[in-house]
Amino acid sequence: MEKREYQELVKSTTPKPKRMCNTVIAFLVGGLLGALCEIIRALLINYYNFKPSESASIVCFLLIIVTCFLTAFFDFDKWVIKFKAGLIVPTTGFAHSIQSCAMDYKKDGLITGIGSNFFKLAGSVILYGIVSAFIFCILRVVFYG
Repeated sequence: MEKREYQELVKSTTPKPKRMCNTVIAFLVGGLLGALCEIIRALLINYYNFKPSESASIVCFLLIIVTCFLTAFFDFDKWVIKFKAGLIVPTTGFAHSIQSCAMDYKKDGLITGIGSNFFKLAGSVILYGIVSAFIFCILRVVFYG
């Protein structure tokens, strides 16, 4: 079997992703997650008299804690497979990537395991986030003073 024939065979037997279905699922789950966060934020503002900025920080903190808990004690990856990008795109995806790396390398110790591999997945996001923020700040100062 030649390379071209093999590639055609692989292409014909590979299941096609259900893009529209995945998009709808991600939209609905992400929307429900966002709505739940807004409800919690409104409760914190209206009933517990937090400032809006404080309540947003608390909600973000709650998202991170719940995601880390689900990653550590339950199989959050199965939820991600089921609910797609609706769970992974927000803050929960970032928390999950850090938590899963820490759990994968905990057997290697604190320094060589967790310490050196903690930001294995999230490191590039942090790096490019900081670099792009720096560039946009420079552009803002140059153009707007």
